[in-house]
Amino acid sequence: MTEAAELPPVPEQAREVFGDRYADAVRYAELLAEAGVQRGLIGPREVPRLWERHLLNCAVLSEVVPEGVTVCDVGSGAGLPGIPLALVREDLKITLLEPLLRRTNFLTEVVELLGLDHVTVVRGRAEEVMGKLPPVHVVTARAVAPLDRLATWGIPLLRPYGEMLALKGDAAEEELKSAATALSKLGAVETSIHHVGEGVVDPMSTVVRVEVGESPGGVRFAAKRAKAARTGRTRRRR
Repeated sequence: MTEAAELPPVPEQAREVFGDRYADAVRYAELLAEAGVQRGLIGPREVPRLWERHLLNCAVLSEVVPEGVTVCDVGSGAGLPGIPLALVREDLKITLLEPLLRRTNFLTEVVELLGLDHVTVVRGRAEEVMGKLPPVHVVTARAVAPLDRLATWGIPLLRPYGEMLALKGDAAEEELKSAATALSKLGAVETSIHHVGEGVVDPMSTVVRVEVGESPGGVRFAAKRAKAARTGRTRRRR
């Protein structure tokens, strides 16, 4: 059993990044190292690098998230990047979307324990909740799927002129090129790659930004959204 005592010392950068929520960030790291490992949400080998590879790596995503927007973290898993983002950005309204029950149970416990009142946990797949959840300004994701597949899940959840922010690795540029045609069909109008976390994480975190126009998901998903909205109105009238 991996215990919190096996966590590495908290990096000095964590105090600056998490500010008033520093103690909550430490508690979250302990929960990941304890319950997260015990429930199979993260591997025990990840514990020694929890801070730099996971918490700080995700928290610096805040550098490219606009102020006061709604966010849906698709395939949130153990809460990455959604929970670190929530700890540093209380101005955001964040939905942690995750299909597996054992993960949503963990997420709900963490949200309640840390008092993250601006965070909601929803169990479900992205394709299932489209039209049931209000469209959001920003979709986030990390280590969920290749960019082209991730886009088919994430982009339809956006409101017009929203954006998807995907934390990626060294192959981000190659993934973006490979996904260009698929992104265009899904209504993407602008793509870019950003490196965030200078002075906090080394190497810096790589973020792929996909901005959409007035029809997130393209024509096919616009029809699905309209159908889902009609179904929702019919149910509410009953």
